[in-house]
Amino acid sequence: MSANPFAGPNRIVALLSAVATALMIGAYFAPIWWVSLTAPNYPPDAFPDGIRIHFHFNGVFNGCSAAGKGSRMASEIIQKDISHEDERYNPITDKGKDVNQGAQGLDCVHEMNTINHYVGMFPIATGAPVEKPLAKFFFAFFAVMLIAFMLPQRAARVRLLSAGFLAVAAWMLVDQYALGGLQAHVAHYVSETATFFNEPEKIRGWGENVTRITHLVIGATFVAMLLIVLGVARVRAFTLVLALIPALLPIYFLITYAGWLWFFGHNMHPWGAFTLKPFMPTVFGEGKVAQFSTYSYPYWGYAMLVGVMICLLLALLIRRRQLREGSVE
Repeated sequence: MSANPFAGPNRIVALLSAVATALMIGAYFAPIWWVSLTAPNYPPDAFPDGIRIHFHFNGVFNGCSAAGKGSRMASEIIQKDISHEDERYNPITDKGKDVNQGAQGLDCVHEMNTINHYVGMFPIATGAPVEKPLAKFFFAFFAVMLIAFMLPQRAARVRLLSAGFLAVAAWMLVDQYALGGLQAHVAHYVSETATFFNEPEKIRGWGENVTRITHLVIGATFVAMLLIVLGVARVRAFTLVLALIPALLPIYFLITYAGWLWFFGHNMHPWGAFTLKPFMPTVFGEGKVAQFSTYSYPYWGYAMLVGVMICLLLALLIRRRQLREGSVE
C-alpha cells in the first residue's frame, strides 16, 4: 500500500479534494442565490435589477447596483439632496463634474423589507437566525473533514480530525461565548425583527429561542465531531462520510432556503395593509405576488457549490474503489 498522498489514485483524490475545499471556501463569501421583485412603480430605467437581494451563507445582502448616468434614478431627488448639511450638486455651474461619482444604489434589503411589511411578512433578518452566524464554523468543520479525506492512512486521518475539530470547537466557544458573538447576534436579531412590528414580548421570546437553539446546535456539532472521529477510527468505510457530507452542500442550501421561504409565506401578520392568503414563495424561476413579479435563481456562488459536489463525488468513487482493493486504510 502506498502511503504517499501524491502518488497514483491518491494524488487524484487529494487534488479533487483540494479543489473542492477551495471552491467551498470561496462559496462562503459568494452570493449563492438572488431574488428580485419588479412592479410598475419600479420602472426598469430607474431600477434595472428590480428590487434585488443576494443570499449568502452568512446573511442577505443588497443586490442593487449604483445609479447609472442618464437613468431616472440618477436624476431623482433623494434625502441627501434636500438636507441642509449638503449642498446639492448643480450641473449647470459644474458641467465638468462626473454625475456618477459617488453614486449609490438603493438599499434593496431595506426596500424589500418595506414591501414585505405591507403584506404582513416578517423582515428578512428573521430567517435562518441560527444558521447564519454559525455558518463559518460549519464550513471550517467541513474543511477539516476534506483535508483528512485526502490522507490514505487511517492513523494520520484520525490525528488530523482530532486536532482540527478541537481547533474549530475552541474557535466556536471563544467567538460565541467568550467574545459575546451569540449575545451580539441575538441583540441584532431582536432589533431587526422589531423594525416593523411592535411586539416586544413576542420578539424577545424569539430571541430567547435563538439563544437556546444555538446552544443545542453547538452541542450537537461537538457530538458530531466526536462521532466522526470514532467512526473513522473504527470503521474503515466511514472515511467516505468525510467527503459525502460536504458534497451535499448544494442540497443543504436548497432545503434550508425553501424551508425559510415557506416560513415567510405562511407566517404573516393579519394587520398588513394588504391581505394575502398563505403561499409558497417561488424557490426557482418566475412567479407573481399581487402586482409584483418575482424572480428567484441561483447565482455564481451556487455554481461553486455544484463544483464542490462534482469534485467530491468523483473523489468518492476513486476512494471507494481503493477501499475495496485495500490500497488505503
